Amino acid sequence: MIRMGFVGDSSGPSRARERFLEGGLVEGGVRGLILSSWQRSVLLGLSPDQTELPYREDVDLDGRLVHAAGPVLDWLQSRFAGRRMNVALADADGTVLQRRFGEASMARQLAPIQSVPGFVFAEEVAGTNGIGIALAERRLCQVYGAEHFAERSQANACSAIPVRDLLSGGVEGILSLGCPRTDVDPAMDTVIRDAAGAIERRLLAENSARERGLLSAYLDARRRVRAGAAGGAGHLVPVDELLHSGLNRRDQTVLTEKAAELIASAQRAGVEVTLSDGRRVVLLSHVVTSAAGVAGVAVEAVLTDDAPGQRLAALTHPGAQLGHPAQEGPAARETVTPAVLPAGRLADLTPFGTTHAQTGAQAPLTAAPAAEPTGAPPGSIDSGTDGVPGGRLVLLGEPGVGMHAVAARQRLELLSEASARIGTTLDLPRTARELAEMAVPRLADFVTIDLPEAVLRGEESADPRTDLHRRVIHGIRDDGPFQALGERIHLRPATPQLRCLADGQAVLEPDLRVTAGRFSQGPEHTGNLLAYGLRSLISAPLLARGVVLGIVSFYRTRERAPFGDDDRSLAQELATRAAVCIDNARRYTREHSMVLALQRSLLPQRLPEQDAVEVAHRYLPAESGVGGDWFDVIPLSGTRVALVVGDVVGHGLHAAVTMGRLRIAARNFAELDLAPDEVLTQLDNLVARLDRDEGGEEPGTDGTGIIGATCLYAIYDPTSQLCTLARAGHPPPALVRPDGTVAFPDLPAGPPLGLGGLPFETAEIHVPEGSRLVLYTDGLIEDRHRDIDTALDQLRDALARSGPSPEDTCQAVVDAVVPDHPADDIALLVAGTQTLAPDRIATWDLPADPARVSGVRADVTRRLTDWGLDEAVFSAELLLSELVTNAIRHASGPLQVRVIHGRALIFEVSDTSSTAPRLRHAAATDEGGRGLFLVAQLAQAWGTRYTDGGKVIWAECALDVPTGMPTVAGIDWDDIPDIQ
Repeated sequence: MIRMGFVGDSSGPSRARERFLEGGLVEGGVRGLILSSWQRSVLLGLSPDQTELPYREDVDLDGRLVHAAGPVLDWLQSRFAGRRMNVALADADGTVLQRRFGEASMARQLAPIQSVPGFVFAEEVAGTNGIGIALAERRLCQVYGAEHFAERSQANACSAIPVRDLLSGGVEGILSLGCPRTDVDPAMDTVIRDAAGAIERRLLAENSARERGLLSAYLDARRRVRAGAAGGAGHLVPVDELLHSGLNRRDQTVLTEKAAELIASAQRAGVEVTLSDGRRVVLLSHVVTSAAGVAGVAVEAVLTDDAPGQRLAALTHPGAQLGHPAQEGPAARETVTPAVLPAGRLADLTPFGTTHAQTGAQAPLTAAPAAEPTGAPPGSIDSGTDGVPGGRLVLLGEPGVGMHAVAARQRLELLSEASARIGTTLDLPRTARELAEMAVPRLADFVTIDLPEAVLRGEESADPRTDLHRRVIHGIRDDGPFQALGERIHLRPATPQLRCLADGQAVLEPDLRVTAGRFSQGPEHTGNLLAYGLRSLISAPLLARGVVLGIVSFYRTRERAPFGDDDRSLAQELATRAAVCIDNARRYTREHSMVLALQRSLLPQRLPEQDAVEVAHRYLPAESGVGGDWFDVIPLSGTRVALVVGDVVGHGLHAAVTMGRLRIAARNFAELDLAPDEVLTQLDNLVARLDRDEGGEEPGTDGTGIIGATCLYAIYDPTSQLCTLARAGHPPPALVRPDGTVAFPDLPAGPPLGLGGLPFETAEIHVPEGSRLVLYTDGLIEDRHRDIDTALDQLRDALARSGPSPEDTCQAVVDAVVPDHPADDIALLVAGTQTLAPDRIATWDLPADPARVSGVRADVTRRLTDWGLDEAVFSAELLLSELVTNAIRHASGPLQVRVIHGRALIFEVSDTSSTAPRLRHAAATDEGGRGLFLVAQLAQAWGTRYTDGGKVIWAECALDVPTGMPTVAGIDWDDIPDIQ
C-alpha cells in the first residue's frame, strides 16, 4: 500500500488546527477547502469535542438509491476484503443509509455513529468530515486526520463523492470510503469515482425500466383498439419511414423537439408541424399508465393533407388514457394545444423497448419507431386510437423526464443567447449589467455583482477579497435586501463569495434557511435576506485569464424551486463567459486610460502667458477611443501669438503618438518664426517622411500613405490687429466680431498634410479688438446623424448667443453643438483678441548712418523713463547699440527701430537684408565678434524673423532686470567701444 506521508505528520494539520481554534492565522498552512469548512463549523457553534450526532429512525433504508447501490456496495466490500475500510452510502441530507466493511469485525468494534445507519453527517451538525464537505462542495473531497473538525475523527481519513441523477443532474446521495489515516491509498479516489459512476448508471437503468413498463402499457393499449376505425382524416406513413426516408435533419429535430414538449406538458393534446417540403404532420400525445402505476405520455405521428383547421380538430380527442373510448359530447371536439416549450434530453426508445439510457449514454435527438404489435408485419398500417388512423410512436416517457429535457434545452438557449447579449460593448459596468439582465428571470430572481475598484480602472486588484464594491443589483423587483450600489462589501471568511474566490468554482447553497448561519455577513443581514423571501444562492467567481475580476451572486426566492447542480453549472458557465467579456473591457479600459494619459501629456498642460489673446479651450475624447486631435498656443516674437489646431485621422495609440510628434514639430517650426504657409509646408514634409518610414511606400501599397492629418495655423499680431492664417484640409475658423456677428472667413483650403505637390496659401484678415477667433476640429461639426450644414448653423447660433468671454463661448459651443455620443475627438480653442495700446509702442526710422546710433539710444532712454523703466535703461542701451551697429555694418538700406512695452521689453531692428546674424565665440585676440554674445547674455530671448522686405532682429528682456552694471562672464566692459 502506498501511503501519503503528510497525513501521518501530526505537526502539520494538527498544529494548524490548534492555531485555528485559538484564533491564530493558518492561511497557507491548510487547504482552502478545509479552512472554509472549519470556519463554517465555528460560525455554526459546533464544538471540536462533540461526540453525539443526530439519529433518524424514519430514514428509508430500502429506497431507490439503496436498491441501485446495493450491488456496487457489495463489490466495494469484496474489493477491500481484509482491509480496514469503512464504506458508507448517505442520502442527499447526509444521513447514512448503508454501511459495508472490509473487515467484518469492524462492525462490532466501531462506535455506533461509525457502524450503524441513520446517523446524520451533514456539515452543519457534524463539522468537517467527508460526507459533510462533499454535500457542501458537491464534488469529490478528501479529509485526512487532523483536518476533521471533531476530535473523534482525528485518527481517520476519508474520500467522499456525490452520486447524481444523470437525468436531472441533482445529488441523490454521497458515497464515502473511510480508513485509518495511516492506510490512505491514492487509488481510493479512482475506486470511489468508478463506484459512484456505477451507481449513477444503475439509477438511470431504473428509469429505463419504468419507461419499458410504459412502452408495454402503450403496446397493450394499441392492441385493444379496434382495427379499421373511422378513417379519412389522414394519410398514414410509418414514422420510421417518415423520419429516415428523405426527411432532413432539421425536420427530424423539429419533430422530436415538439414530441418532448408534449411529454413535458403531461396532458392529452395535439400539435401540427409543417415540414420543410410542405408536408404536415400532426403529433398526438396520450396518457399511458403502466402495470406498476407509473404515469407517462406517448407521442404518435400522423401525416395528413387536410386543411389545417379541420385536420387538428379531427385528430385530437381529449379523454382518458390510451385505449379507452373517446368521450362523446361537445368536449370531444375541443382541441388542446400545449404551450410551445423547448426540448432537450429525450426519453428515446428503440423498436425493442430498450433505451439508450441503459448504457449510460445520452439519447440522440432522433426519433425511433415503436415495436410492432404482435402478428403485424413490418411496415403495416395499424389502426390508431380513439377512431384515428394510427401512426407510429415517436417518443414515450414520464413528464418529469420531459421537464428535464425542457430545462436542458432552456439552459442551452440561455447560454447561446448570452454569447450574443453579454459583451456588446467594451464598457465594463455595462458588460456586468448585461450579465445580470441575462440571468434574470430565466436563471435567478436577483443578481448582485461585486467588482474591485482596481478592475474598474482597468487594473488588476492586489487583493480582490478586500477591495470589492457593489456595482450591479438587478432583479424581478426594484427593492431588495442588498447593500446599496457603490458600497464596500465586507465578507466574512466562510461566505460562499469568498469560498468561490478561493476555489475558482461556483458555490451552491440550496437552502439559505439551513445554511445561512455558517456564511452570513451578520445576523441582521441574514435576517433581511430570509425575511425578504430569498431561499437559494449561487456565488460564482468572475475569473478570466488567471485574473480575479469580481463575484456574481444569483438568488432565488421561495416562489421558485431552489437552485440545483445543473443551475450551478449554468451559473458557472455564464460567469465564465461574462468574465472574458469583462476582462476584455478591463483591458480596453487599461489601454484606453494609458493612451488617454499619453495623449493628455502630449497636449498643452498650461497655456503660456502672453499679451495677444485671452484663451479658453476644451478637449473631448471620442467615446470609441482616443484620437489624434490637438491644439496649441505658441507665443512668438513681437507680442504675436500662434494658434494651432490639428487632427490626425484614426484612433488609438498610433494616432496619439503621431499627434504628439506633429505638435512638437509645429512648436519647433513656430520657434523659427516661419509664416503659416511655411509651417504647414514643413509639417507636410514631415508627414510624408513618417509615411515612408512606416511603410507607406512599400510594394503593394496604394501610395496614399498611412497617416492622414489636417491642420489650421494662425498668427495674430496685437500691434496691428492682423491675423494671418493657412490651413491644410482643415475646417475654417469662425470669427465673432465685437458686435456679435459671426463669420467663417474664406481661406484657401490646401491639401491635407502628407499629400504634397500643392503649395499652401495664406490669408490675412483684420480682427478688431474684442473679437473671438474660434478654432475647432471636424469632430465638432461632423456627425453621422447630422448634416454638416446643420452643424455649422448650430455653431453660428451658439457663437452669436454666447457671452463675451472665451470661457463662456467654449461652454456655449459644447452645450449646443457637440454630439451626444461623439464618434471623433473634439478640440476647441477660443481666443479673445486684445490690442496693444499705441502708447506702448515706439518706432524710429533711421538711415544706415553710424552717427544716428547715439541719438536713437537717447530717444529710447527717454521713452523708457516715460514708461517708468529707469532700471532697464543700462541694459537697453547696450542691447540697442549692438543691434543697430550690427545692422549698420552688415545690412543695407534704411533701418527701423521698434520698442514694445508688454509683459517684457522688446527691441526690434528691421533692415532690408536677408542675411541672418550668427552667434560665435570670439577668441581672446579678436577685436570683434562679441556683440551677439553680449545680446544673448543680456536678453532672455533673441532671434531673427524674415519679412517680405528683409528681416527683423529682436531681443526680449524681462522687466525685473536688476539695477547696476550686469555681470557677464568673459566680457570686459571697459573694452566695449562707445559708438557715437
